[in-house]
Amino acid sequence: MADQCCAGKSGKTALNDPRWRRVLWIALLINAAMFGVEIVAGVAADSRALQADALDFLGDSANYAISLGVAGMVLAWRARAALLKAVTMLAFGLWVFGSAIWGFVTGSAPHAETMGIIGALALAANVVVALMLYRYRTGDANMRSVWICSRNDAIGNVAVMAAALGVFGTGRSWPDLAVAAIMAGLAIWGSLDVFRQARGELAGVPEAA
Repeated sequence: MADQCCAGKSGKTALNDPRWRRVLWIALLINAAMFGVEIVAGVAADSRALQADALDFLGDSANYAISLGVAGMVLAWRARAALLKAVTMLAFGLWVFGSAIWGFVTGSAPHAETMGIIGALALAANVVVALMLYRYRTGDANMRSVWICSRNDAIGNVAVMAAALGVFGTGRSWPDLAVAAIMAGLAIWGSLDVFRQARGELAGVPEAA
């Protein structure tokens, strides 16, 4: 029953809601800023998990920009935009898997303290964004994709902090690589979820749309 109420509030009326657009703009700016912070820190700390999270911030910034562009369009175009975002989430997941494998083969020496500090900062940023987007989590595929990205990011940041503890405690890089692989799995799973909903929405749209 609660979900139905949320769906009603986050359906068609939310698409042109200035609060929805304002939330997306704030989320876009936060994610763009965190990409810059994390990519620099990830390279400096030689952390695959931080680098993967930084690219996730970049991808989310692009996703929020796409969502802003299609927010007032008909359902068919919003569903097509969601399909595009599902593809980008899948590509990110596959890239991170490849990066984790490469790090395992070549070896790495991540800096645990930097991982922990930047991971905590990223978690705070993503929790703020996720809380702002929570009320729109049961909207159409486009809205749902935005929520899934933010939810996955927060989970990923907790995992990065756990990896920092693992690296600090073991003196080895495998916790960092394991977390990068988990983040890849979240991205792939989320992309399939968004893809299924978007395909379902397109299936119910007349050809003229």
